[in-house]
Amino acid sequence: MSIQKILDLEQLEVNIYRGSVFSPESGFLQRTFGGHVAGQSLVSAVRTVDPRYHVHSLHGYFLRPGDAKEPTVFLVERTRDGGSFTTRRVNAIQHGEIIFSMGASFQTPQRGISHQDAMPAAPPPDGLPGLDSVWVYANSGFRQFEEWDVRIVPRDRIQLLPGKASQQQVWFRHRDPLPDDPVLHICALAYMSDLTLLGSAQVNHLDERKHMQVASLDHAMWFMRGFRADEWLLYDQSSPSACGGRALTQGKIFTQSGAMVAAVMQEGLTRYDRGYQPETQ
Repeated sequence: MSIQKILDLEQLEVNIYRGSVFSPESGFLQRTFGGHVAGQSLVSAVRTVDPRYHVHSLHGYFLRPGDAKEPTVFLVERTRDGGSFTTRRVNAIQHGEIIFSMGASFQTPQRGISHQDAMPAAPPPDGLPGLDSVWVYANSGFRQFEEWDVRIVPRDRIQLLPGKASQQQVWFRHRDPLPDDPVLHICALAYMSDLTLLGSAQVNHLDERKHMQVASLDHAMWFMRGFRADEWLLYDQSSPSACGGRALTQGKIFTQSGAMVAAVMQEGLTRYDRGYQPETQ
């Protein structure tokens, strides 16, 4: 299913929307992909906001596994409409229960100070292996995302920084040109921001990965500068800590020209399967 269809919600009533199922033609996923419900939640919030306001942040919690074969209903609460900022709360509902809860904040265009971190060194995407050829993801059903060109930088080509516990770099873009709609590109980025981030906590634990339960627990994003999701974006990821069955991950997203367009923080479940005992702690 195309990203445009995924993000094209049906309005059922004022402040109530319904999204498409994640995988209607495939039995691959039992649980809804987190980015799917986060992207649709953001679309539902945008639909209730005056176009003068642009989304600048979202904060969401994954409360229950979503059913990939059933549509999701989104209930939007108009929390605040201010002069400069507007806030929305969205609850995503399946089978009568909240599976995802998100707050989103919107701002009118304003002027202020400007600076950003430099884009980290990374090999260009041309010539890098695609997602299908990376063994961690092989045979895992990532064909669901084949409209996206996703290329993970090989470990031996990442410039590892001293003191960083776990690092990963990913290039991605939509394969085909998308319409000139900034909202579509932002919501598409929210959708894709969940795809590889938790993997940054697992790159040093590949032997243990098959013995872990892995799932997104919460997700926060900040949008900073304009971009297009159909042009290459570098997702520079790291995991500063993992303990207690959870891992904290973070990412910065850059255009090829070096503009920092978004930042992401996520905590995920990385709990050992019941009864599993690693050889070394």
